[in-house]
Order: sequence, then structure tokens, then C-alpha cells
Amino acid sequence: MSGLDVNHIRRVHSAVQHGMRLNGGADVKNQITKSWIRCFKEYHLDPGSGHDIVVIGRTELQERQERIADVLEVASIEMANLYQQLSGSGYAIMLTDRDGVVLNYFGDPSFTHAASRTGLMQGAVWSESVQGTNGMGTCLCENRPLIVHRDEHYLTRNTSITCAAAPIYNDRGDIVAALDASGEARLAQQHTLVLVNMSVHMIENRVFQRQFRNDYIVHFHGRPEFVGTLNEGLIAFNSDGIVLGASRTARFQLDIPAPADICGLQIGQLFNASLPVLMENSLGKGFHPVPIFDVRRGGRFYAVAYSPEPAVRASRPMAVPRTKQKPETTLPEGHRTPLDELQFGDPAMQANIRLAQRVLERDVAVLLYGETGSGKEWFAKAMHQSGSRAHKPFIAINCASIPESLIESELFGYKSGAFTGASREGQRGKLFQADGGTLFLDEIGDMPILLQARLLRVLEEREVLPLGSNTPVKVDIRVISATHCDLMQKIEAKEFREDLYYRLHGLAITLPPLRDRTDKRELIKHILARESGEAGEFGIDDELLNALMHYDWPGNLRELRNNLRTMLALCSSRILTIKDLPADFAGGAAQFTKGHDVAAEQSVGLNPLENAEREALIQELDHHHWNISNVAKNLKMSRNTLYRKLQRLNIRDSDKAAHY
Repeated sequence: MSGLDVNHIRRVHSAVQHGMRLNGGADVKNQITKSWIRCFKEYHLDPGSGHDIVVIGRTELQERQERIADVLEVASIEMANLYQQLSGSGYAIMLTDRDGVVLNYFGDPSFTHAASRTGLMQGAVWSESVQGTNGMGTCLCENRPLIVHRDEHYLTRNTSITCAAAPIYNDRGDIVAALDASGEARLAQQHTLVLVNMSVHMIENRVFQRQFRNDYIVHFHGRPEFVGTLNEGLIAFNSDGIVLGASRTARFQLDIPAPADICGLQIGQLFNASLPVLMENSLGKGFHPVPIFDVRRGGRFYAVAYSPEPAVRASRPMAVPRTKQKPETTLPEGHRTPLDELQFGDPAMQANIRLAQRVLERDVAVLLYGETGSGKEWFAKAMHQSGSRAHKPFIAINCASIPESLIESELFGYKSGAFTGASREGQRGKLFQADGGTLFLDEIGDMPILLQARLLRVLEEREVLPLGSNTPVKVDIRVISATHCDLMQKIEAKEFREDLYYRLHGLAITLPPLRDRTDKRELIKHILARESGEAGEFGIDDELLNALMHYDWPGNLRELRNNLRTMLALCSSRILTIKDLPADFAGGAAQFTKGHDVAAEQSVGLNPLENAEREALIQELDHHHWNISNVAKNLKMSRNTLYRKLQRLNIRDSDKAAHY
């Protein structure tokens, strides 16, 4: 045992003994000391204990995952977003159930050694009674978000890590899970806890909307621009206007502490509007927030009401006056929007597209995260082209490529004679050019700090003041921004304004890197067809396709598109082969051989019955060309169940390559 461990044990014992002298520990205010006292007094844990890490078996893990399957499915998307924001910082993102058992895990490779040493893995038990004071277990005991930094942990073996964790609640106010970000940070990262808490609110909102998708849901906030963001309140009503459930944020805004105090109330006991009138106003305003008032306190909110999903809506008609109701705009059956054209079966992209489609007609700022070349501008342009502003301008500006001396005039424009060398006619800035349409700010993290204040003012006031002018001009723009960097780190370094971050961070969407996409086969073929253009249809043989699928693509979609474009220009036949790869391409035929032995390796550890099930499922996937939707339909199971079965049987994308 090291000297540091001995000092830690002495410090824990001293703090516990001092705390217990204060009315048996009842008067201790510090949450860490309170936890230490529980560990000593209730759990009888030794801070220097080296007992084995407790990890539950596979069957019990699957049972626990099934219990909160809805939360787990939604949370996996947010965990991926959070992992992307913290990637490169040496963090692991974990979701536990209410007992502190880790159900899902995203780990940074640079943190792998510490994670395995401390037991940060799927199936590990991180309750306070087993692991002592720690982020996951202690936040579940304290019922609040918290940071446990290094030697604030009770057990000496955990003192090398820092944990930021927050509990996840259901609509009844019960804790169902906890979200945690753990790493080897030497300083307690307060911004990490902020990101974790934001992710928790997003998870709670999405689970709520899924749970009450067959009912009427009212979204509201005290400020209209926050309707549709993670800060909005959500209340579910039945067709009679009776409250079925309310989110934690909704109860906070209405100052109603207990879920039981709001469930069963009539909408008229909360707001000065009936449900039919609120539905009619929401529809008439194109689902932009409309003002309503709190009948108990007189406060003003802005709200949007949504009907149940169509299949249920037909069986429970809402009494909205027909003479005033505007018809809903519906797309022709089978119509695919530009957003739909961006995915071919990858779950992360499907989730991203569903999120984007929900805010197309709402004034919600969208922030796209993703590696360089992962298609952030493609996604932004597809959002623009899929909504009602498609016929209006889409103006893109790369904040990293314009010289700092010119970016202000590029964005805001200038009047004639505003500065030496200015055009005699003046210049309309990008913000003016985007009026009525969409402004896409790429690499927003590289915008000079002095201009960020002006941009924030534009977003708040919706008016632009050109250089050299004293008269602001109103503009109507939707803003989509994108970055590949960690904006929270830039905030800490005083390189990015925190208030601008929260104004741009209405909805955060993380685009997966190409190497992680499960639809690479279809995606490669699609991009090949697009790049072929007027030259006609080109094919691609299996050897080349597998080589491309097993390459890591550090340049993502941009690198793929450029390589396909080069091969099309140089090929001598209508079928691309491995010989058509550019000489400097880092993949090549050698990459193809990686996948052949993977399937056998991944079957190790399964019993004979599981191996037989695995092989049968792979054959079924082959038969349907790995179309998950078709396989699930043929097997008469949900896609979520199929995905869980694929995970349990270690069936991954590499199996697809090995069988083709």
C-alpha cells in the first residue's frame, strides 16, 4: 500500500469520526462527508479494501436492461452525443439502473486502462454500498447531480478518477437510472457536470414524449425560443383535457413539487385555455409558440400543443371547430425528403433525422457536432431543403476560413464608405442574404470572440446593424451551426461566450463518423451513384467494396467522396475494382482480409445453442441484405428487440463484411 493510500485512509477516518460527533452525523452538511459516514456506519466498508469488483452475470444484465429498455434506447443516443463532446478528454460515459448497475458504456480509448482497473464496465455494480462514495452510487443516494473528484472517493482504488453524475427521473418522480461521465481529470470539470445534466434533461423529455405518444402533449416555457429545447416543460393530456403526466421541468416551472399534485387536474386549472383552443391556435400559427397564462400565479408562458400519433388520433377526435381548422400539410405517400436521403439504416443517423424533422418548422437553433468531413453541411442543407424554407436562401459561412479582419463585414455587411477600400455600393452581409431562409455557421468555435457578442445580439433581437450604419434592419433567419471541437473547453479558455453557446445549443445533433456507421455498404453505393452523375451507372465489385468498408476513413464522407470521384475519373471499365484505388490510398486490398476471421472470433464465449442462434440470424440478415427493418418484420419482432439480440450474440458490422 502506497503512502498516498495510507494518507487517504487516515483522512477518511478522521473526517468520519469528526462528522459522527456532530449528532451522529445528522448535522453534517457536506455531501461527500455524509457519504463517507454512510460507507463506514451503514455499509461497513474499509476505505483500503482490495476486494474484487462486483460484476453481475449476463442473464441478470439482460433482465435489468429489459426493465428500462425505453430509457436505455433513448439514452444511448444522448450518451453518444455526450461522448462526442468529451471525446479525446479521456472520459467514459455510463448509464446505470437505479441500483447502480452499469447497463451501457461508451469508453474513450485513452481511458481504457484506468477503466478496467477500477471496474468501469458493463455489468459492474457501482452502488454506494458496494463501491463506496462515487458519482453514480452517491448521486442515486443523494437524489441530485454531483461531482466526486479523485480523493473524494471513499475507496483508495477509485481515487485516480473523477465522476460527474446525475439521476434520471420518470414522470412519476421516481429515479430510474443515472448518467455518469468518469475520467482521469486532475481538476474537477464543472462543465462536464453541466453537459451530463443537459443530457439527462434531454433523455427525460424524449422518454416522456415516447411514453405519451398516444396522447396530447403541450410543450411550454416562459420564453418562446426555449420551446422545443431541453429546457421546455411537457404535460400530457387525454382528449378530455385531464393531465396524465408532467415532466420534471414542467412541474418546476409551474411550482408543483409532487407529480401527484398535477395528475388528474383539468387543463383549465393550469392555463387560461382549453385543449381544443390551444390545439387550434398551435395549428393556426404553424406550431410556433403561442402565449398562455398560468391561472394560479398569473405568469405568462408560450406553448405548442401536439396531437397523438395518427393511428390513435383517428380513434379519439379532438373537438376543434372545423370551420376554423387549417388542413395539415402532409407529404405524398412514399415521399422522401432530402433529410431521408442521408441515411440507409444506421440507427444513429435515423435518430438524428427524426430529431431534425421535429424542429424543421420551429424556431429552434440547431448545433451539429461531428468530425471533419462527417457531413455537417450536407445535413444542414438537407434540413433547409426539407422544410417550408426550401425555396429561400441557404447561406453557408465557414468561420475558420475567413480572415478575422473580414468576417465582420462578411456577416453583417457595410454601408458605402464604411471603411477605406469599401465598395462604393456597400455590401449586403451573409445575415441579410439569409433573410427568410437558413444561415449555416460552420466551425462556429473559430468565430472571433469580439464578434460573438454581435452575433448573440442578432439572434436575440433578430435585427442586423451593418458596419457604418445607425439603423438596424429586421431579419428572419433560422440558424444552424456546426463544430468539430469541444465548445465547453473553449468556454473555459475564454475563447467562446457561454451565453452564445446556450443560445446556439437549442438542439444538439452528433453525426457519427463514417467508420462507425452501420450502413456503409449502402452509403458507398449511393455516393458512387451520385458521383457518376451524367456519366451513367457504375458498379463496384465485392473485393473493392469490402476494402472500402474496412478502411477507417479519417477524412470521413469527404475522403470517401473524393476517392470515388478519382476512381471514376481513372477507371477503364464500368465496374470499379481494387486496382482502381488511388496509389496513395491507405486502404487497399490488404484491408479486405481483416474481416474474414472476425465472425469466428466474435462467437467465442457463446454456448452451442447461442452459436446456432447466431449463425441462423446471420443467415437471415444475409438473405435480407442486412436490412434490419425487413429482418425484424420477417421474424415478427421489434427492431429494438432485434438490436438487443444482435448485441447479445456479438453480431456486428464486421460480420456483414465477412459474409459478403
